[in-house]
Amino acid sequence: MSRKYFGTDGIRGVANSKLTPELAFRLGQGAGRFLVQEGHVKKVVIGRDTRRSGPMLGAALASGFCSVGVEVATLGVAPTPTVSYVARTGNYGLGAIISASHNPAPDNGIKLVGHDGRKLPDEVELQIECLMDVEGDSRPIGGEVGYLTSLVDGAEGYLQFLETIVPERLDGMKVAVDAAHGAAYTLAPAILARLGAVVSVTGVTPDGMNINADGGATKPETVQEFTVSTQSEIGVAFDGDADRAVFSDEKGRLINGDRTIGMWAVHHRVNPAVVVGTIMSNGGFEAYLTGKGIALERTPVGDKYVAQKIAEKEALIGGEQSGHIIFPHRQPTGDGLVTMLELLRVLKQSNKPASEFFDEYEPWPQILINVEVADRTTWNQGNKVKDALALAEEQLAGKGRINVRASGTQPMIRLMVEANNYELRDSVAESVLAALQDEAAAQVYSRVDLTHALGD
Repeated sequence: MSRKYFGTDGIRGVANSKLTPELAFRLGQGAGRFLVQEGHVKKVVIGRDTRRSGPMLGAALASGFCSVGVEVATLGVAPTPTVSYVARTGNYGLGAIISASHNPAPDNGIKLVGHDGRKLPDEVELQIECLMDVEGDSRPIGGEVGYLTSLVDGAEGYLQFLETIVPERLDGMKVAVDAAHGAAYTLAPAILARLGAVVSVTGVTPDGMNINADGGATKPETVQEFTVSTQSEIGVAFDGDADRAVFSDEKGRLINGDRTIGMWAVHHRVNPAVVVGTIMSNGGFEAYLTGKGIALERTPVGDKYVAQKIAEKEALIGGEQSGHIIFPHRQPTGDGLVTMLELLRVLKQSNKPASEFFDEYEPWPQILINVEVADRTTWNQGNKVKDALALAEEQLAGKGRINVRASGTQPMIRLMVEANNYELRDSVAESVLAALQDEAAAQVYSRVDLTHALGD
């Protein structure tokens, strides 16, 4: 049985169109019934990002919980990792985050985390869906109705937790912050100031509609330029819900998730000597790690796969090029503020500029070609495509990689080719593309050079 509402990261859609208050109310009821049915603590903590639709959906979600006898505490605007932290350190059965992460302002989403702060398994989400449309159930009345409260200082414990990450403090370090007009617009500058950093900020004036619009982790050129213009030592950009962070060195060069993982892992001489990345992690990054005696374990794209592999390998760090990084000894899921502090601590402890780490390796040339096809289930059945893929593997052996996969949501094939030189990369990519065009009626939708980009 497949899930009807939940996707890979909660329920998402255009607010008040696909994701309506009515749906949010029913989700609150279903998740509340799940807590009651399973005998979990009947208390939920809710946080949201800065979207205009957030309070509307939050009110509906909270009403759904309260209507089935579940108490609700609201944090107001709070990053996803803050909700995760409060859920796992407080006496809560669930945490709920109202956010569409890096999506534009008209979108919104609702995702749930368990009492341990982790994203719910697919089977639990399916169970909640089945409880969203219970007919004729007896609702609580009087003193049994759920009570709604506001956690005025709910983020303080999270800030204190963040402070412990950098016992050396950051006195005098010049840091540029782009909060994307999102959930971290107050907390990120606040924790840096507590630790003694000199902070320059942009993206900290949310109006409900400008989240992710002109900067943030998906538009890193903003923080790259801002870092240089403010003469900062390091710049950091968050996405809308602050579960990811990317950086700029003092020269305005992008430090993506690969580089962040590499800087941290090499500096700390990780033991076990393994880190977790995805199929998009750059070959130059992998070669750099190998030279340092560290293995790279790859997973499919998606933080849940990264988290699973981290647990399997007992790794100390893992993540995606997009800046969604997990430090399992700090938080069970991605946390952009933790990522920021862990990287700043590396700079503090090493007493080296970020540019010195940046120059330690050069990424391999990598390209992603998105092609539209008539049928994404049969694109690789013809002999020409099979032969082109086989030849590509032969040409790239020991010199690069090719990954061709069907999109899970669009009638599209994603062709990624990486090689240790541009000529080989491009010749292989064009050969495979020609076979797809000839035999699978493929048409190029877009080309993205990922060599110095985010990747995911």
